[in-house]
Amino acid sequence: MRLHAFLVVVPAAALLLGRGAVARLPERSPGTATFVDRPPATTRLVASIDAYRERLRTVPGDWTTWAALGEAYLEQSRIGADPAYYPKAEGALRKSLEVRPSGNEPALTGLGALANARHDFAGAKRHAQQALVVNPYSATAYGVLADAETQLGHPAEATAAVQRMLDLKPGLSSYTRGSYDLEQHGRRTEAIALMERALETATEPADVAFCHQHLAGLAWAAGDTTTTARHVALGLATSDGTAEATAEVTAGATAGLWQLKARLDAAVGDLEAALADLEKVVARTPTVDVLLEQAGLLRLAGRDPAPALRLAQAAHQLFTANGGTDDLGAAALALATDRPAEAVDLAMNEWHRRQFADVADLLSWSLLQAGRPAEAMPFVRQAGALGRVDAALAYHHGMIALANGDRATARIQLQLALSLNPKFSPVDAPIAERALASLEP
Repeated sequence: MRLHAFLVVVPAAALLLGRGAVARLPERSPGTATFVDRPPATTRLVASIDAYRERLRTVPGDWTTWAALGEAYLEQSRIGADPAYYPKAEGALRKSLEVRPSGNEPALTGLGALANARHDFAGAKRHAQQALVVNPYSATAYGVLADAETQLGHPAEATAAVQRMLDLKPGLSSYTRGSYDLEQHGRRTEAIALMERALETATEPADVAFCHQHLAGLAWAAGDTTTTARHVALGLATSDGTAEATAEVTAGATAGLWQLKARLDAAVGDLEAALADLEKVVARTPTVDVLLEQAGLLRLAGRDPAPALRLAQAAHQLFTANGGTDDLGAAALALATDRPAEAVDLAMNEWHRRQFADVADLLSWSLLQAGRPAEAMPFVRQAGALGRVDAALAYHHGMIALANGDRATARIQLQLALSLNPKFSPVDAPIAERALASLEP
C-alpha cells in the first residue's frame, strides 16, 4: 500500500503525546483544593509490572525485562494520563541500556516513545533513529519516528516513516498513523477510509473505541454531525460495555468521545449538557486543552471559569514537573487568561523547537490578540500550508486577514470556516458570522 496513492499522525492508541499530571490533581468542585486519585491501571498491567519486578529481583541483568518494565510504566502513565510514571519508565529503560549498551532496540524505542510523551520530539527522533540502526525492520521504531517528525513539522519525513511502517507491519497502528498523515494533507476522504480499515482490524475494546473517536473527529471537522453522533454512540457503547479492567484501558478514548459529544450538545445550544459531558472528560483525563474548552463553555454559560482555569494551570505545572515541555499549552493558558503578549513569547519558543501546523496556528492567533496582525499572517498561512481542512484554522485566517485590511481573503476564509462546519465553536462561529456579514457588499 502506498500511503498517498491510497484512494480511500493523530497517533495510534499506544501513542503518548497527551498533556497530563502526576497522580493527583485538584478536584473540580468549585472552591475546594482537595485531591482525587486518577483511574488505576488495569489489573493485568499491574500483574505484568509485578512479574517484571519479581523477575528482576532474581535476574537483575535481564535487559529485556528492564525494557519491558519501562514500557509497562509508560503504558501505565497513558492509561491514567499520569506522568508521575515517566521517571519510573525512564529509570527502567536506562537500566536496560546500562546492562546492554549496544544492540538494545527495545530500550531505545521505549526512550523515544517516552520523549514523545514529554514533548521532546527532537529527542524522540534521535532515539528512534538509533533504534533503527540496530533493527532497520522495527515497525515500532518507525512509528515513534513518524510521530516525532510530524510534531517537528517535517511532513515529508513523517510520511516516509509512516509508509515504511505500513510496508513492514500493516495493521491498526500503521493505519491510524497513515490516516492522520492524510488528514494533515487535507485528504479527508482517504483519511476516513484508512481509519475505517483500522476499525476493521481492531479487536480490543480500547482500539475499537479509539477508531470510533477519530472517525467522529473527522466527521465533526466536516460539519457532519449525524456521522459524528453515530461514531460517538458506537464508541461509547463499546467502552461502556466492557469489563472494569478493560474499561480502564479505554479511558482515554472514552474521554475523547465525551468531548466530541460535548461539542455536539453545544452545537444545538444545550450548554448544560455539554458541560456535563466535559465533566466526564475531566474526571478521566484533565488535560490543559480540555479544561480550557470547559472554561470557554462556562464563560459562555455565564458561569465562573476560574476553577477550570486553575486546574488547567495545575495540570500544566504538574506535567512539566515530570519532565515535560509544553510552551504551546502555556501559550493557550496565557491567551485564556488575557495575557496575549506572554502567549506570543511562549508560542514563539515552541515554534523555535518545532514548526508544526498547530504551533503556527496558535502563534498567529496570539499575535493577532497582541495587536500584531501583520506578523500573524505568515504564520497562519504556514499553518494551512499542507492543505489541512479545518474550520477553526480558516476562521483564524479570516480574522487575521480582516485585521490586515484584506477583505477578499477574509471573506473567502470565513465562508470556508462556516461552510466546513457552521457550528465549529459556540464562541467563535457567531463571531465569524457577524464578521462575514460585515463584509457583504
